[in-house]
Amino acid sequence: MLEVLVLGALAVAAASLDAALAGGPGPFREAARLLAMERRVTPRADRALTRIGAIALPVAAALAALVVPFGGHAALGGRVGVVWFNAMEVVAWGAVWLVGWGANSAYALVGGYRFVAQGLAYELPHMFALMTAAVAAHSLDLRVIGAAQGGLWFGVWMPVAFAVYLLSALAMAFWGPFGAPLGADIAGGAALELPGPDRLVFLAGRYGLLAVASAVAVPLFLGGGDGPLLPPWLWSAVKASAVLALLVWAGRRPVLRMDRFVQAAWIVLIPAVLLQMLVVAIVVVD
Repeated sequence: MLEVLVLGALAVAAASLDAALAGGPGPFREAARLLAMERRVTPRADRALTRIGAIALPVAAALAALVVPFGGHAALGGRVGVVWFNAMEVVAWGAVWLVGWGANSAYALVGGYRFVAQGLAYELPHMFALMTAAVAAHSLDLRVIGAAQGGLWFGVWMPVAFAVYLLSALAMAFWGPFGAPLGADIAGGAALELPGPDRLVFLAGRYGLLAVASAVAVPLFLGGGDGPLLPPWLWSAVKASAVLALLVWAGRRPVLRMDRFVQAAWIVLIPAVLLQMLVVAIVVVD
């Protein structure tokens, strides 16, 4: 379970960096504020569904962390790590939608459906990016994919897939340009009616998704634990931290309009990553 603890620490670091960039209170001070907030419930709200959704988000992040290798070792050493990671994203979809639906609030419901629409737009490019790395390594095991890169990282010779993966990582955590499900134009969206403690759990899950997506980028595109001098597990942590810092910084970008993102995903991202996968398949077969 060391991987889950490391990624939990990265999530706290992401929250700290985000607070520093925004000039707001640190994560522990914000957590204390949320815990002290009085609980409130909208009329006819389904409290059970709302709470299940809030809890399911960090649970999905923790379960996804089980297949993340640090130095060639993963807590859950399955041969289908890519599929498991992708499946946990579906749990996150359901979690955000349940939070929006259960609140019995129009703005929260709009936020939940926005995430479903966003997921339908980013998921296909995301899956093709994952498949591109898997095809190159002839495996769905993240450990094997990381070890297959040798001296040339996949991120170098399949840059389109890497870029699409980073964009989809932001969308998966509804972060930065893809923060429309929690948009200010709908008064905070899916999380609008969450009381303090539930909101804290929900936001922790969001940072957890961001940390896990950053860590998975390392075996997929950055050579896993490969590197000089330092032990492999430390190289994995350093690379994951660098990707996470980049994603947190991207959180300062303006939020994209949902219709424009959907259009760009289907017209630009999917053809681009499919072409990248075709090139990789041809190179691997040859």
